[in-house]
Amino acid sequence: MRIKARAIPGLFFFFLLIFLAAGCGLNSASPEVKTEQNQTEKLVVGVAHADFKDPWLGFLLSGVKEYEAEHKEMKAIYSDAGNDSNKQIEQAEALIEQDVDSMMVIPVDMVAAELILEKAKRADIPVVLVNRESLETKSAYVGSDALAFGKMQMEEVAKRLGGKGNVAIMNGQIGHPAQKQRTEGNKQVIERYKNMHVILEGTAGWNREQGKTLMQSWLQSGQKIDAVVANNDEMAIGAIQAAEEAGKLGGIVFAGIDGTPDALAFVKAGKLAATVFQDAKGQGQEGIEAAVKLAKGEQVKETTYVAEELVVKENAGTYIEKWK
Repeated sequence: MRIKARAIPGLFFFFLLIFLAAGCGLNSASPEVKTEQNQTEKLVVGVAHADFKDPWLGFLLSGVKEYEAEHKEMKAIYSDAGNDSNKQIEQAEALIEQDVDSMMVIPVDMVAAELILEKAKRADIPVVLVNRESLETKSAYVGSDALAFGKMQMEEVAKRLGGKGNVAIMNGQIGHPAQKQRTEGNKQVIERYKNMHVILEGTAGWNREQGKTLMQSWLQSGQKIDAVVANNDEMAIGAIQAAEEAGKLGGIVFAGIDGTPDALAFVKAGKLAATVFQDAKGQGQEGIEAAVKLAKGEQVKETTYVAEELVVKENAGTYIEKWK
């Protein structure tokens, strides 16, 4: 009888072990299913864009969207600040509240950039600044070396002027990193030529119409202008239009920066002497790629410069093809 009494509990424990093993097997399947689901979820990158209507930044945006279309493992949430700093800060806050995996920010200005970087850091969301670099808060940056762009631009102008003449510098938004460094690059070159002088300097806010208005004012001043060197192509085109309407286009060397399709048409026509090509699509694609890597927890370079390229009439066709 003792043998039977011990046999029954033994059988009970045997079946209990099988039941528990089966139960554990079912439970262990759940994490595997969950892992597979996580692998199919897309990384989400918040793209805080400064201004969809800005021609050059529009090309940058198209580079981001092309990258997104080719990389199914991620998706982007886009916001357009309309060149309004306060609006961009609010939009960035909304992206942070959505708990995006990383952010790509094309800042309206550096006030917005610094505040966004601060808020994202508190939320533990990595940020890539594109085209406009923070000189105060460390962050991954993809864009151009603005100082080098300014130097290349003015070197070409100096060459065309034979190292002498009166130069008018048309600035972008005052205080903007690109404005400061491009103009600094211009002036570093001018300092090497004792017969070249900056006689006029003003801001046209990166805008074609403002560039035209500023140039009209300069022409009315009566001062002799040998060259107009603008921080971007849009302002240079505005200056050319003003000079053309006043019948004073001949004899003035105009130079811009960006190498936009409109600017390249002016270069090909011989109205814009030179521009420095800034690869908008390339910056957009490298910027979003860096943001995706950060979302995955990967390391990226602190600074990625997309190289400057001088465009003149002789090679304008090559750059026109780049936009097709």
